[in-house]
Amino acid sequence: MSQKLYLSLLAVLFLAGSAISYFIIPTSSTGGPLVSPAVKETDTVSQTGTKQLVAINPEEPKNQACPLNGLAYSVTEKSLWEKKRPLLVMIENHGQARPQSGLSSADIVYESVAEGAITRFMAVFYCDIAAKDLTVGSVRSARTYFLDWASEYGKYPLYAHVGGANTPNRANALGQIKDYGWYGANDLSQFGLSVKECWRDDTILKKANNVTSVPTEHTMQCSTEKLYQVAAKRGFTDVTPKGDSWTKFFTPWKFGPTPDGGSGKPATVVDFDFWKGYAEYHVKWTYDSATKTYKRENGGTPHLDWNTKKQLEAGTVVIQYVTETGPIDDEKHMLYGTIGGGNALIFSQGQAFQATWSKKDRLGRTIYKDAKGKEFQFVPGKIWIENLAKNAPVNYN
Repeated sequence: MSQKLYLSLLAVLFLAGSAISYFIIPTSSTGGPLVSPAVKETDTVSQTGTKQLVAINPEEPKNQACPLNGLAYSVTEKSLWEKKRPLLVMIENHGQARPQSGLSSADIVYESVAEGAITRFMAVFYCDIAAKDLTVGSVRSARTYFLDWASEYGKYPLYAHVGGANTPNRANALGQIKDYGWYGANDLSQFGLSVKECWRDDTILKKANNVTSVPTEHTMQCSTEKLYQVAAKRGFTDVTPKGDSWTKFFTPWKFGPTPDGGSGKPATVVDFDFWKGYAEYHVKWTYDSATKTYKRENGGTPHLDWNTKKQLEAGTVVIQYVTETGPIDDEKHMLYGTIGGGNALIFSQGQAFQATWSKKDRLGRTIYKDAKGKEFQFVPGKIWIENLAKNAPVNYN
């Protein structure tokens, strides 16, 4: 074949290939090729962890109380959180989804069964992440009873999740989100976001658990700062688009130097099952007198935060006994009583206190009182609220 004919043939093949690619490769409005979400999600793997957004002088006094849990922070940090509202994120606790990212930075954590004995967390972020951009995960779906607890943090809290229960019964969380006026506003469903805010990343759990594959449902991670940016674009900062402060609908708990709930009993080890016979979700809290916190174990091993590689801990652990109903459908959805009242146990500084809880309506704050009817005084610190069925045994000594 002559050189001239060879070059002519190459030119024809090049033009043909270009024509075919024009039709089979999608293009953006600017004429460039579109990048699939999967490729973008791979690009965001480096986002995992914690990024300091504002430098905090370690010598700056910490004399500003967090309205959620009473912990002391600097004036700089307070000036940052006062421009925002609490961010609540649904984080799963399936055995294959541990260790989670970000739980240690939550000011308050709620835990309850989602389905089939598998518990789920709702982490409340506000003061502790004021100067940070935090990666949190694995993020999962909404549940109706968590919406009632979320509503305590302002009428329009920032609520981040990946879809949710959407069945024509009492477990219709997505329907309730619309009914409450949250949809497209303060509700931060991953389905309405981009991979800049939330992305799939299986490398965390692969590395942490030394496995080669992770089910896709356990891989959603989100950036707290990017979620806040979306909320701000929608008009939800410390105020709503109508100008109402979130604190208008928020009732803080009482805080003081010691737990004040009447006479307590020694309680340096606390353990319980959400459902009997599911050891993977057994919880044990062990009091550390040096830090005055309870260290958490889950399924018989220390429960770690992937961001810090440290064991999760809480200054106060609340056992809230609630009415359990279900499973109520083929998807095994559960329901838990959030309105009304019941008994509670509060563990703080190595002591157990008998208490009661009450919540008058969805927007009302859950209030804890001692055996004499006086509101319980919490010690400043991270708070975990464990919601157990009324007949669930709790062991402590």
